[in-house]
Amino acid sequence: MKKLKDEKELVKKALEEGMKYGVERGVVEFEATDSQADKILYLYRLLVHDKLMQPIPEEQVSQQTMRHKLAIWASKLQPGSHS
Repeated sequence: MKKLKDEKELVKKALEEGMKYGVERGVVEFEATDSQADKILYLYRLLVHDKLMQPIPEEQVSQQTMRHKLAIWASKLQPGSHS
């Protein structure tokens, strides 16, 4: 897995957009006390469930691989869209 250019910024964008998506969809309400790791896990599972992202084989799921998948997802987002 090759790290993306600007991956850190893309993960930040994915968290912002993914959190908006989850709240708009009415399936989650994030709290200020939620850790980034928890948000990443929840958003990864939500986006896979909604078929907006291909799943990682279960034995390869880790914070690093989920962050990478979220960064790829964010890199493909059009402004104002979640898919």
